[in-house]
Amino acid sequence: MRKPRIFYIGSFKFCICLLMASMLLSGCSHFNDGRQVKTTFAEANDLFHQGSYTASLGKYSEIIEKYPAKADRALFEMGIVYAHPKNEQKDYQKSLECFQKLIKDYPGSEHRQNSEMMIFNIRNVALKDQTIAAQQKQIETLQHKVQGKENEIVTLQKKIEAFEKKIEALERKLITLAIQKRSVDRILIEKNTRRLMLFSQGEVFKTYKIALGGNPIGPKERQGDNKTPEGTYVIDARNRDSRFHLSLHISYPNEKDKNRAKTLGVSPGGDIMIHGIKNGFSWVGDAHAGVDWTKGCIAVTDEEIEEIGKLAPNGTIVEIRP
Repeated sequence: MRKPRIFYIGSFKFCICLLMASMLLSGCSHFNDGRQVKTTFAEANDLFHQGSYTASLGKYSEIIEKYPAKADRALFEMGIVYAHPKNEQKDYQKSLECFQKLIKDYPGSEHRQNSEMMIFNIRNVALKDQTIAAQQKQIETLQHKVQGKENEIVTLQKKIEAFEKKIEALERKLITLAIQKRSVDRILIEKNTRRLMLFSQGEVFKTYKIALGGNPIGPKERQGDNKTPEGTYVIDARNRDSRFHLSLHISYPNEKDKNRAKTLGVSPGGDIMIHGIKNGFSWVGDAHAGVDWTKGCIAVTDEEIEEIGKLAPNGTIVEIRP
């Protein structure tokens, strides 16, 4: 996470003061105390502008030792170098010590007033730096807390997912136990409500949404009319190799169906099933019941036909109502 940028007007003004002071270093070689001291100041100044701050400080220390008369200027420039924003080893305390020594030891120096101004600015900047550091630490602490909470949330989500899987497994187990303990003795299909109900001992055990033949109104009369039959039948066979996952064959046509077809002079048709979704299209799931798509059969999902197949043995009564 990117750390927020904190900017203070006081710090900006201080940087301007330092930059202006550092520009003055380029003109610090105008002395009348001899060529050697001028040369040393020029070397210190060049090192400063090259970014060699440690070497530059060394030259100024040499001036203080060899040329005490110019020590006030050297101290002032050392204070600038120590506090310069581009100096990676900047040290505000040492900078303050340079300016304070100049004021104490050289009260009449022409650099006294500028040194007092620099002391004021450095103290303000140091105080603000401490505030920034404290705020940054607080931000980092809060970031760690947030990260910790995010980790806790992820852990809880994983636990919830694990519990959900356990619950699903228990539900499947309960269904399996229920299947083992009871069987269906009647299946009721209501065409109008598109509903299939399993009955056990006279009570509704489970209900499913269904899809019917593409021409669902009225009883099946002849082969190819895409109608779902109406009447009472039984499950008389089942096919595990069905093109519709699994199919339970219904004993259509019964005697009434045969007589009606004979009167009409047509074939009553056959192969009426309760089955799953066509192989390769199981991904449709519950949405299949949104339209009547069979050729006269009763369709449920693949999972549902598996369940019905286990609950309803051959010989189970199937009543189909309009």
